[in-house]
Amino acid sequence: MVVVDRKFLSHGSLQREICVVVGTRPGIIMMAPLIHELMRKGVPHFVIHTGQHYSPAMDTELFEDLGLPQPAYHITDVHKKPTHGGQTAVMLEGCETAMIERKPRLVLVNGDANTNLAGALAARKLRLGVGHIEAGERSFDWRMPEEHNRRIVDHISDLLFTTNEKGAKHLRDENVVGDIHVTGNTIVDASVNHGILANSKSDISVRLGVEANGYILITSHREENVDDRDKLRNIIEGAAKTADAFAIPVLFPAHPRTLRRITEFNLHDMVKQARGLRLMEALRYLDFMQLLLHARLVLTDSGGVQQEAYIHRKSCVTLRDNTEWTETVELGANRLSGTDSSDMILARAKEAVECCNVNWPPIFGDGKAAERIVDLAVRYLDVSMSSQA
Repeated sequence: MVVVDRKFLSHGSLQREICVVVGTRPGIIMMAPLIHELMRKGVPHFVIHTGQHYSPAMDTELFEDLGLPQPAYHITDVHKKPTHGGQTAVMLEGCETAMIERKPRLVLVNGDANTNLAGALAARKLRLGVGHIEAGERSFDWRMPEEHNRRIVDHISDLLFTTNEKGAKHLRDENVVGDIHVTGNTIVDASVNHGILANSKSDISVRLGVEANGYILITSHREENVDDRDKLRNIIEGAAKTADAFAIPVLFPAHPRTLRRITEFNLHDMVKQARGLRLMEALRYLDFMQLLLHARLVLTDSGGVQQEAYIHRKSCVTLRDNTEWTETVELGANRLSGTDSSDMILARAKEAVECCNVNWPPIFGDGKAAERIVDLAVRYLDVSMSSQA
């Protein structure tokens, strides 16, 4: 435990080093290409894992699957706190302690989870540079904790790396103080590389006894869905109706949060009665990716899975009333079903399967986002060092 009697770090004490903050499965996946690029270019860096998501398939095994070294710092006890504020506070304190010890000049966060808010706030309070990857995305839905987080992080960042011009325009409209860079999204770098890995290393289709295009894949973890008994019931019922309609199984690798809620809401009997629905624990990432690559259709409330479905030319139904990836809806690759009606989920699934055009433009970038972001981050380090001299 580092004891400090100052509330910020002096500019002269900072090291030519980058801190990468992760803590959720999507965040680890999207930061993997960036970490590999930092390693390839020999840029001094270290990783803080906030512990926001934890299960073997979502944590240690994920680092192994993606060929990443284990984090230098791993914050514990996050889940002893039941609230957003409590969990964010634990992560904030843990990030601050690690940053005081290492004194990096730049901290990189990705996306809109509480992890990224905690990491960015810790850095900002210590007067470290903050870079936000996937900046500028907006759902314009104030009910979503992710919308609060992404806006706050954008407004306290020095470097803002956007997926495309749409995100850059949002930031300009909000008069952010940081420098805006359109770099593309690391999800493309990650998803293409990880898809190759998944096809070569995973045998999940054989283990589950399914064939390409012979199943539908569903995920749901967002609290506005799974923490609401009626909405979760509608998702399960909608998945079951979809399985019946297409006479193929719906595979449901469930987030630990979702499994807990199914138990708390006494929905296990409903799941058992849904003949085509196959509920299972969360899979290792490469197993999940292999299933996504060969699914007939994807249903999800995950922003990252929406992106991966688009990248791999899989029609998607988003189990939300809105999405930050509005371009996917505009291009016909994605449909919003909400979670108020199982019949609406089925209707959107039928529309998605009937859609035969999957020749969508590359809206998330060209697979070189990590390289661009690292180059910009190194330039920031060099300018910061020269200003100190």
